[in-house]
Amino acid sequence: MKPKALLLGSIDHARDSWNGLSDIADLVEPQAKNRAEFLEECTSGKFDGVVAAYRTFATDVTGLWDEELINALPKSLTFCSHLGAGYDQIDVHACSARDPPIRISNVPTLVDDATADTAVFLILGALRGFNTSMLALREGKWRGQPAPPLGHDPEGKTLGILGMGGIGRNMKKKCDAFGMKAIYHNRKKLDDDLAGGAEYVSFDDLLARSDVLSLNLPLNKHTRHIISTAEFAKMKKGVIIVNTARGAVMDEDALVKALESGQVLSVGLDVYEAEPKVHPGLVDNPHVMLLPHMGTWTVETQTAMERFCVENIRSALETGKLKSPVPEQADL
Repeated sequence: MKPKALLLGSIDHARDSWNGLSDIADLVEPQAKNRAEFLEECTSGKFDGVVAAYRTFATDVTGLWDEELINALPKSLTFCSHLGAGYDQIDVHACSARDPPIRISNVPTLVDDATADTAVFLILGALRGFNTSMLALREGKWRGQPAPPLGHDPEGKTLGILGMGGIGRNMKKKCDAFGMKAIYHNRKKLDDDLAGGAEYVSFDDLLARSDVLSLNLPLNKHTRHIISTAEFAKMKKGVIIVNTARGAVMDEDALVKALESGQVLSVGLDVYEAEPKVHPGLVDNPHVMLLPHMGTWTVETQTAMERFCVENIRSALETGKLKSPVPEQADL
């Protein structure tokens, strides 16, 4: 008998790739409409024989992959191909501790270009203060009444990058064209060629020297609220902050207070602590540019991501290995 592959969510652009897996696997989908029904399907034995799962952001059906859900999944399930670079929705520790473990893969590089483009858009918009006048224009008030303060040019500004991974490096190259000087902080200093001329600095130096601070780091127990009240106090007065990573790497309550005090001049956000809910103090502030998590919202990027996830499933079924296992499971 063929192994089974389970689809959790919808494939919008590469359905042909998923259907092509039928040569090596029986393709199955849940009928559940919510988490309770999905857990019931799991315990009923319906998914017995499923070896690999393709996981989209179908949180309305499965919810988070927490310990409860992971323990309910069929024992035959040993691989999960996750559609996204970030995988904080999955308790990787619980997946690794299960017997047998569930090996997780993500999409580590295909998101870099589109997400970096989004960050650059937010950087320019926040620097120039465009959001206030875009809102005023729609209300028939031209630039605003009164007109907003003048914005700032990117040329000569220090761009601080917290998390110099693929997205951060891609964004840095794009910002070079605007004459920005890049500094960065990582857990480890990059090779000079990989850093592309960006200066490695300590965390405190990054906070103190950045005119624009971009957050490009994953969310985990070490990075949650890595930017909060104490960190805002170490920044330049009038700093610009952009976040295209995960909302919870920054304390939104503290951010609202920093905006109100003028310590933070303007913000560009694509991610939020309690998505899809957004802190009312951010919604009400015209100096905050808000996007509804659209970093990879392009046909080209979404298609490439979906195909890559299918390729991870095929690799797992044919070779017993995922193409892009998450770093936490490197020793499995």
